[in-house]
Amino acid sequence: MPRRRLRDPTESCGMRIGRGRMLLKDLYELNPVERVKVFKNNLGQPVRSEARLLVGYLGIIARNANMLLINYESWHQMPDSNKNQVLDNIKERFALEVSVTYIKKALGKKWRDHKSTLKKEYFKKDIRLEEKLRNVPLGMLMLPIERCG
Repeated sequence: MPRRRLRDPTESCGMRIGRGRMLLKDLYELNPVERVKVFKNNLGQPVRSEARLLVGYLGIIARNANMLLINYESWHQMPDSNKNQVLDNIKERFALEVSVTYIKKALGKKWRDHKSTLKKEYFKKDIRLEEKLRNVPLGMLMLPIERCG
């Protein structure tokens, strides 16, 4: 299949040779000075294929237990320092026309969905604490647990 010229979705607006839309693996291979430009519609929502890339990246970040801990009851209890660290990480890869408020809301939903999935899969009330501790998912941090009498 012959290669076709595609518009480069990076902020530099150059041309690149490619076979299709940009993938998440391409995002990690971007030059540090290049960022993917994400456009918005009149409602402030991300649009075009870059929006799909942004949403996929938000899902990856939301599942990162080192940045967004799951031991908080709700997204609103998550410290702003954690949220700002994640926003800085996103801004390193994306040139956003989309508002920070939209990004935080989308990230909060993905974080809640991930937490819900983990709870459904790993939280069983009839299992002893020791058994639960042996069944911690990969990538989760072992936080100190206080035992209730």
